[in-house]
This record gives sequence, structure tokens and C-alpha cells, in this order.
Amino acid sequence: MTSHVSVFVGVLVVNALIVLGYLLWNLVIRKKENRRSFLICSVVMLLCPVAGPCFFLLAQLVYLIFFSEPVDLEDVIFSKERARTFVHAEEERERNMVPLEEAIAITDTMDLRNLMMNVVRGDIQKSLATISLALNSEDTETAHYAASVLQDALNDFRINVEKQYRKILQGDENQIFYAETLIDYMNQVLEQKVFTDMEQQKYVAMMDEVCEILYQNARQRMTSSQYEAVSLRLLGVEDYEACKKWCERAEYQYPNTLATYTCQLKLYFNSGQKEKFFEVIEELKHSAVVIDSETLELIRVFR
Repeated sequence: MTSHVSVFVGVLVVNALIVLGYLLWNLVIRKKENRRSFLICSVVMLLCPVAGPCFFLLAQLVYLIFFSEPVDLEDVIFSKERARTFVHAEEERERNMVPLEEAIAITDTMDLRNLMMNVVRGDIQKSLATISLALNSEDTETAHYAASVLQDALNDFRINVEKQYRKILQGDENQIFYAETLIDYMNQVLEQKVFTDMEQQKYVAMMDEVCEILYQNARQRMTSSQYEAVSLRLLGVEDYEACKKWCERAEYQYPNTLATYTCQLKLYFNSGQKEKFFEVIEELKHSAVVIDSETLELIRVFR
């Protein structure tokens, strides 16, 4: 056996002894539970004589030198008590906030554009009417941006309504849930009156049909706000007969609710039925329902 072979065999034997010692130290003496990691390290050192042990030895030295210092937990609180965080108001930002109706008259183009950006960062579905006001802005870029945002939002509304409407007409097991969801979704947009008259009438009629399906199949699940929503949307397109139908149904199911009275008052106010208007007022006076400022203003205007 030559000297080179003897050296090579010696290295292999020494490396095998190092690996064996490593395994015995961690598994028998220290009794580490994570045996898989030590077995993998042992295999690497066995297959890579010299390089493997040197690599792991170097990694251990780096860890001991740079990462073995204890963590300073003096400022860390482990209490389970809730901590209340006080966030200061952005006074400068709030001082600069104004309704978009007033902001349209702003002559500073950059301020108006920044305001539009802040509006569209919020819930666009609830701000469509506000965004539509910017269509008449003298700043062409602001008007173009408002038109683009409004068109995208209305297209999304059309797609979603048609999809939900088809599911409801199919009459599957989720029909009632789809109807309840679609009524609230449509009302949120239709009450802002951002569509043309023809398209507004189309979607209001669709909403009336969905409400009819819900009423016929699960009228006990219809809420007072849903009765109010469909009544006011029909009133907005001057469909007084359909509006009257829902007002009567609301009166039967929710007789002592303010929304029931206000829908009737608005119906008779818009249709010019003065006698019935005052009949509802008398009923409202003798009821336990608390009148809000909007209803009081409606009564004053009619009188």
C-alpha cells in the first residue's frame, strides 16, 4: 500500500470516527430529540470527509461569535392585559377635507385631482354620486378620470347584478340568500341615481322582481329596510302602484316602524294625495314611534 493510499484511508477512518463521535455525543450523551437533523449532518460529514466537518465547525463558530448573545427582553412586556393605543388625529389632513360638491369649484387643479384620488381610494360603491359630480369639472383630466372610474364601477355593477339575477331565477337552494344579497347590493347603487332614466327604471324593475321572489318564498326574512329600499326606488321612477303595494305589505309586517310611515308619507307626498298624507300623520302621532328630523321636515314642507 502506497503512502498516498495510506493517507487517504487514514483520513476516511478519522472522518468516520468524528462522525461516530458526533452521533454519540448528540444522541446518547446530550439526548437531543431532533434526531433527523443530526443524522443528515452525519451523512454529509461522512460523504464529504474534511470538508463536511470543517463546514459545520465553521458554522458553529460563527454562531457562537455573532449570534449567541442573550436577547435583551427588558423592554418587552408579556402581560395579557390589553393595551390601549391612542392615535392622534391627522389635524392637518382633516382641516383640508371638504365635500366634493364644494371642491368642484376649486380653481387649483392639483388640489382637485388629489381630492379625487382620496375619494376613489375609499368605497367607490358608496361614492358614485359624488364621483359623478366631477364629470362637469372644468379640468378635463379630472373629468376624464371621474368618467373612467364611474364607468368601471357601473360595468361591474351590471355584470354582478346579471349574474346574481340569473342564479335567483334558476331557483336553486340558495335562491333566498342570493335575493337578500342582491336587494341590498342594488339599493346601495340605485339610491345614488347615477344611471340614465331608462337604465334606472330597468334595474328598479329588476329589484322589484327580486323582492317579489323573496316575499313569495320567505317573506318572514324581509327586513323593514328592504321594504323601505324597494318602496323608495319605485317611488324614484314614479311607479306609484308598485310602491303602494310594498308600502301596504310593510304596514302589515312592520306596523310600528318609522320606515313604514315615512314610505307612505313620501308616496302620498309625491303623488299629491293630501288626505291620505294627513291620515298617515294622524296615525303616526298616536303611535309610539319616534319621529326623526327628516320626517318632520317632510311634514312641514307638505303643509
